[in-house]
Amino acid sequence: MAAEASSTPTVAATMKAYLALTKPRIVELLLVTTIPAMFLAAGRIPEPALVAVTLIGGAMSAAGANSFNSIIDRDIDEQMRRTRRRPMVRHLIPKRSAYAFAWALTVASTLILGLGANWLSAGLALLATAYYVFVYTLWLKRTTPSNIVWGGIAGCFPPLIGWTAVTDAVAWPPLILFLIVFWWTPPHTWALGLRYRDDYAGAAVPMLPVVKEAPYVTRQILVYSVLMIATSLLLWPVAGTGWLYPVVAGAMGVWILVEAVRLDQRARAGQTDAALQPMRLFHASNTYLAVVFLAAALDPLIS
Repeated sequence: MAAEASSTPTVAATMKAYLALTKPRIVELLLVTTIPAMFLAAGRIPEPALVAVTLIGGAMSAAGANSFNSIIDRDIDEQMRRTRRRPMVRHLIPKRSAYAFAWALTVASTLILGLGANWLSAGLALLATAYYVFVYTLWLKRTTPSNIVWGGIAGCFPPLIGWTAVTDAVAWPPLILFLIVFWWTPPHTWALGLRYRDDYAGAAVPMLPVVKEAPYVTRQILVYSVLMIATSLLLWPVAGTGWLYPVVAGAMGVWILVEAVRLDQRARAGQTDAALQPMRLFHASNTYLAVVFLAAALDPLIS
């Protein structure tokens, strides 16, 4: 009886498993692109209540989408060292309960955004979830090396959601922010794919680093990085920002371009595995996105 009781998960352990199901680190990254769009749209500090509603609704929307992804991809996660400790792989949450949780998050986020901000923002969040689940998770991820290019569109919606929460309309500046994230996603993910190439290959996921040699992948990373940097600078004239944003975006662009060039040089020199150091670019890309979007948020306050 004692052994049976000890095997029963505690409330804290269960809550931790449900939290892990939502992939909170990805949720945090998505919110990094939501708040600055709100500042840029308002031209000042947005209403705190609106920011809170948008963050809560946006976080729940992303958490719901990630939960669906965790359930559907449990067979892939089981084959990969990086993901085999996730809750669905370890059977910490019954599949029916996990689906109910994901649906509850999605419905609640739609209502929160719709009633607290506007229904345009709610609709965009719901569209992002549907695209991530049905287009990327169920189709692209398992069938094409371009999976993350087109599948990454789902992660580009937060700037649109943040902007429309303030203005209730779509405009060119949030579309530029959308495109920055669109060009950013492949280099970020392919760098991770280079590090965990064997994992993706073992799980039969046709990521670009699985089907192409490292020099080809790093050259694509370099091309997408250039497009990302060029698009980031386009926000300056389109949104009419002050001096802070172009200075920061330009400096960060030079830094990320240097990292991409060095990664490409290491790949062309025949370096592999630890010597290739793809995670340098992966972590640098996180910093790049956060700092560039922070500059977009602070620019209207300073200017």
